[in-house]
Amino acid sequence: MNHPETYRNRKIVVLGLARSGVSVAKVFHSLGADVVVNDKKERELCPEADELTALGISVLCGYHPDDLVTAETALLVKNPGIPYTTGPIQRALELGVEVVTEVEVAYWLSPAPIIGITGSNGKTTTTTWLGELLAAADLNPIVAGNIGTPLCEAAVAAKEDNWIVAELSSFQLKGTAAFRPSVALLLNVVETHLDYHGGMEDYIASKAKLFANQTERDIAVLNWDDAVCREIAAGLHSRVLPFSLYERLSQGVCVEPPYSKDGGEEADRHIVWRQEDGTEKVIVPVSELGIPGRHNTANALAAISAALSAGAAPEQLEGVLRGFKGVEHRLEYTTEVNGVKYYNDSKATNPTATTMSVGSLSAPIVLIAGGLDRGSDYMELLPLFRDRLKGLVTLGETRSKLAGVAELAGLQHVRLVEPAKDAESTLREAVRHASELAEPGDIVLLSPACASWDMFQSYEQRGRIFKDSAHTL
Repeated sequence: MNHPETYRNRKIVVLGLARSGVSVAKVFHSLGADVVVNDKKERELCPEADELTALGISVLCGYHPDDLVTAETALLVKNPGIPYTTGPIQRALELGVEVVTEVEVAYWLSPAPIIGITGSNGKTTTTTWLGELLAAADLNPIVAGNIGTPLCEAAVAAKEDNWIVAELSSFQLKGTAAFRPSVALLLNVVETHLDYHGGMEDYIASKAKLFANQTERDIAVLNWDDAVCREIAAGLHSRVLPFSLYERLSQGVCVEPPYSKDGGEEADRHIVWRQEDGTEKVIVPVSELGIPGRHNTANALAAISAALSAGAAPEQLEGVLRGFKGVEHRLEYTTEVNGVKYYNDSKATNPTATTMSVGSLSAPIVLIAGGLDRGSDYMELLPLFRDRLKGLVTLGETRSKLAGVAELAGLQHVRLVEPAKDAESTLREAVRHASELAEPGDIVLLSPACASWDMFQSYEQRGRIFKDSAHTL
């Protein structure tokens, strides 16, 4: 696309409301474009519609009109989660109308440099942590994207001395063209979202678009322990700053001594930054990080790497590295009832995330899992079910699949929760079952390994119902 200012008096279609759609629509309307916003949900389910209508923006709810996209349409901006198979998007592509997401629009608007963060797991924790690191370094961050402020809203508010720290999904990145972050960070790549992308090839290609327009003036921060990240690094024009848990890097941010992939947590480890000129700086002992777990150490390495790339000094980072206590819905301690601790990990929407979270806890675990069925057989969870769980409670579309894996693993205490009158009642029933399986000293962990959309509006809603259920046992 071109700069948003060039669309004055031209027709712009915004597909999907929510906060990002509202933000995009307001931007183009303020610049004189003829904006039409469309959402297939009924009007009463679109509370944002009234705000846009009051501004004089046309809002169509409840269906996708056949004539929504025409040859006169200059641009279609889609909600990231709407599939490309949707009628108006297919029509746009047939007519040669460019289809983008809010990320592309925000890039053209922002006077501030952007740090783009993506990956299958750890995005929210790393983005939040990085925002706090940059604030401690007086670099004026605005945290936006999938968390916090919509990207267009952040871009409009930003000044040249800000940094926009943007959490970005594969859905958002797929709809970019010229987007060029000054610092691009890829945490990891595992199999997920295949129902949307149709396969790993498109999923990886969408993640890789984060780096597509970077030049030698930009920095690519990549996880050197991830094979896909290494493959992507080989074709980049930007400067690569690697980070690693398991390799002693000659240049980059790593753990010293490195972890062994076979275990071995007992060593006294430090996070070290090695620069191209051979100088070395110890950042902080791993044992003093504010949140536990090897996966969170990897998130710390990533956040440190991005902060250093933005100009932070190592000594400015130590306090936040020690004081950061994580984010809501990511291995979040909730309460203790009758000697049993309850943890909310609703953000764990794929098996790898659940495996990492269980591995961070040492007590016997009763796991609550299940959700949207994206076609996986979940066999990768068999070792976890066999070796680490005391009990399993399953719910959602994948409840029978997960129970089947547990049976193969020989797990004795398994309960399936059939759908109740509504999603909240179903989850409350699951928490009750888990509390019956747990004993003093155990942990009940909500870590679904699945997306929430079969039952809930979001993983946040799922997590908050879990927390309330635990508090009211």
